[in-house]
Amino acid sequence: MTPRTATLDSLTGVRGIAAWFVVLYHVRSGMGGYLAEPIMSVLAKGYLAVDLFFMLSGFVLWLNYAEPLRARGLAAAPGFYWRRIARVWPLHAMMLAGLAAFALVLIATGRPDDTNYPLSKLPLHLAMLQNWGFTGTLSWNHPAWSISCEFAAYLLFPLLALAVDWRRFPSALLIAGIGVLALLAWRVIDTPGLGDDIARLGLWRCLIEFTMGTMVCALWQRWRDQPRAIGVAAGATTIAAMGWAMGLAETFSVPLLLAGLLALLALTDGARHNPLRARPIVWLGEVSYATYLAHFPLFILFKLAWVDDPAAIPPASIALFLALVLLVSALLYRWVEKPAQRALNRLGSRPRHAATA
Repeated sequence: MTPRTATLDSLTGVRGIAAWFVVLYHVRSGMGGYLAEPIMSVLAKGYLAVDLFFMLSGFVLWLNYAEPLRARGLAAAPGFYWRRIARVWPLHAMMLAGLAAFALVLIATGRPDDTNYPLSKLPLHLAMLQNWGFTGTLSWNHPAWSISCEFAAYLLFPLLALAVDWRRFPSALLIAGIGVLALLAWRVIDTPGLGDDIARLGLWRCLIEFTMGTMVCALWQRWRDQPRAIGVAAGATTIAAMGWAMGLAETFSVPLLLAGLLALLALTDGARHNPLRARPIVWLGEVSYATYLAHFPLFILFKLAWVDDPAAIPPASIALFLALVLLVSALLYRWVEKPAQRALNRLGSRPRHAATA
């Protein structure tokens, strides 16, 4: 498989915005005394950005890997798995190493925290298996639960790509399939919100929405040169948003809303003056994985070192923390994430080259 992946700038940009939505979701607990209630209500829905991540992942992987997998069959699967591990594992492992050092400091100072940092669960986290039903609560780097679920989606993706070719399905059937998957999410996720009971339901949430993302990609590949498709996507997004606002279950309406939004963003990627394609926004998307994984442990350390009252953090301190997250994201992306990914990809390509020689 080619080492370079295709993507759309607007989808990269929206990934960056979504990552910062998650950051604000986690820091909102310290901002209650300074923000109006409507703003706090919006930030309280920041967990839904993860659902967009799942769909984006399905879209991008279908765009880049469905054809090579079908062309080469399961022989291509090991290379695909290696590239995905090279993409997500090194930075995840580094964050865990930092938190493990922090946990050891707590133990050495007589303040062990087995709830947030259970040493017995650390191997599951290192193997990215922690959210496969083996644990009942989130621990260590909490946002990494979604990385565990994405890893499961990666393992199943070659089977999906070989089992079905969405190009052979009529558009109406694909749209109906997206609706059926939304209904499945509503039935399987038996809680009021998508972000409830993550340890039990997060894996299903990911697999369903990831699959929806692959179907949206197939529709985009078919419709990208048809201007009328933008109206269809916009209408579907609007209807789903209205349904959510009128009280339809979040577990049903939001996956439909995000599927419509993803299609709309992809279809309008080439629009002139698209703000999501602005270089600063795209850059936020490029470093978004570092932002997503680093902000949670950084906030823990920041509160310990800088904050007197975690429930009422002054706006200036919040601004300082957000700037710190941005700086650390850039450094991790430049000096850890990309070098490690390149090194592992080179390592993974050596046996193939040797066999060819």
